[in-house]
Amino acid sequence: MSARILVVDDEPDLEALVLQKFRQQIRHGTVDFLFAHDGVEALATLRANGGIDLVVTDINMPRMDGLALLQKLQENDEGILTIIVSAYGDMGNIRTAMNRGAFDFVTKPIDFGDLQTTITKSIRHIEYLREARQRQAEAERAYTSLSRYFSQNLAQRLARDTDALDLGGQRRQIATLFTDIAGFTALVETLEPGVLGLLLNEYLSGMTDIVFARDGTVAKIVGDALHVLFGAPSEQLDHADRAVTCALALDDWAQSFRERCRKKGIALGVTRIGAHAGLAFVGNFGGIRFFDYTAYGDTINVAARLETANKQLGTRICVSATLAKAVKDFHGRPIGDLLLRGRAEALRAFEPLRAEKFNDPATQSYLEAFAKLEAGDPSATAAFAAHLGKQPEDQLTSFHLKRLLNGVTGTQIAMD
Repeated sequence: MSARILVVDDEPDLEALVLQKFRQQIRHGTVDFLFAHDGVEALATLRANGGIDLVVTDINMPRMDGLALLQKLQENDEGILTIIVSAYGDMGNIRTAMNRGAFDFVTKPIDFGDLQTTITKSIRHIEYLREARQRQAEAERAYTSLSRYFSQNLAQRLARDTDALDLGGQRRQIATLFTDIAGFTALVETLEPGVLGLLLNEYLSGMTDIVFARDGTVAKIVGDALHVLFGAPSEQLDHADRAVTCALALDDWAQSFRERCRKKGIALGVTRIGAHAGLAFVGNFGGIRFFDYTAYGDTINVAARLETANKQLGTRICVSATLAKAVKDFHGRPIGDLLLRGRAEALRAFEPLRAEKFNDPATQSYLEAFAKLEAGDPSATAAFAAHLGKQPEDQLTSFHLKRLLNGVTGTQIAMD
């Protein structure tokens, strides 16, 4: 590197001596010297010449001495290294100078060999500081980008270790969920752009805050829809638990937001959520120019189709048995064995519930009716009808009852 050095001293012969002693370094471009005769002139030189790395200053000078200059540099937070020059034995001034931020000192009469060694050491420190500032700037840029996808803690950790998000990918056990607002595309056509922008920003901010509070990763936002990962990029042994608790929290928040919109005269649809767990291929797949941390594989496809399945089932949250089994103390009611589009085998799905709702007598009534359905008991129709009479807004029960009344039995459900 090339270091720019400002020498501040009122001795008339010092400039020529410095240029003579450092002629080789000047010729090779490793150092470049500027000169001032007192602190006032030094400050003017600093203002007129950006990029000065090092100030070598005498203490005793007219108008403004070296200690006052150091004080000014400290007050202005210039971030410039300083070497103080003082008479041998003048430890009082040297101590004051060091307290005011001087990096090192040399004594008078100047030993140019010592000065050269001290400047060389200072330049190495300047290089270290430059590299540190560059790393910090890179980390800040990385954090700015990563904070769009990850929670604050995770983004900070990844910004410090950018190798963790190199191009490429890895297979990882994850939990993943998709969200989508029913009928949102049609609603967009009826709203003014200003209203739509505020609504969508508030909704997405609330949803992503919930995800980040559980250290989830927002892999994609497309319109109103979110794709969320747990267990990537950092391993989370409880990724299944996080996914289910997040889904329940997202549902609560979305329902509350929907009610606020209704009071404003905006008919926002329900937010549907699908979640699954399994092996996926995760990584940064944005090419050289773009950051795009995402996931691929059958696990992702199943979660997306479970989200879509909610429309047909009348549910708002639909999670796979694979995910439910991985959750400690999972509470939920079985939906059925879904034949998802493109899959040959049926997948058992559940509607997750909070513990208090799971223990509610109404949920137990549903579970009894579903057990009869699963066992092929003809009284399942009456059981679902009785339950629906007590819970008329239970759309999942209504779905099962319609199937039974149409002569369809069993728990296997072909999805559209």
